[in-house]
Amino acid sequence: MTLQHPPERHDDILIPLPPNAPRVKPNRLTRWIGRTILRIGGWRMVGEFPNIPKLVLIGAPHSSNWDGLWAFGAKAAVGLDLRILGKDSLFRVPGLGFLLRRLGVIPVDRAAASGVIEQAAQLIRSHDRLWYGLAPEGTRSRVERWKTGFWKIAKAAEVPVLRMYFHYPDRIIGIGPLFHPSDDMAADMAELRAWYRPWMGKNRGTV
Repeated sequence: MTLQHPPERHDDILIPLPPNAPRVKPNRLTRWIGRTILRIGGWRMVGEFPNIPKLVLIGAPHSSNWDGLWAFGAKAAVGLDLRILGKDSLFRVPGLGFLLRRLGVIPVDRAAASGVIEQAAQLIRSHDRLWYGLAPEGTRSRVERWKTGFWKIAKAAEVPVLRMYFHYPDRIIGIGPLFHPSDDMAADMAELRAWYRPWMGKNRGTV
């Protein structure tokens, strides 16, 4: 079976950010580092970023710590401002809080009455532009079921889900089409997992 990736740019290993996507402040060094990470690893990006200001981005299959390096390289190289939530206790470690904020991590209080999902949804609602990212599997190990947090966040914030995938055989970071959650969570989760089935992570695919 020959996998059909989305159209790519043949003049570069990156894909451009559209006008409405959130961006970090221009930094030539950071972008050079990100591009260099991808080039050394032999990775390239395919697909197209949507021209919208708010969404939830999911990345799969997540089967190795290497995924974080390639994802960071792509994020830095294109200048994307992608936010994720991290335990607030991590930000109390000297020096670590500053680094986490620079990487787009936002502290979240897991003990708060509003809950992590509502905190994430409120974060998206309160910004003019914000892309929020997470791994739906929640672990590097094979799982029978994805965690539903990303779906609940997107539904509560009334934003679509952007599909990003790793495909190690071709060393591709792909950007797929937007997915708009319905009122049937179980059907949506099944459809999303089926869409990810062709892509292969470093140690496994998606079942």
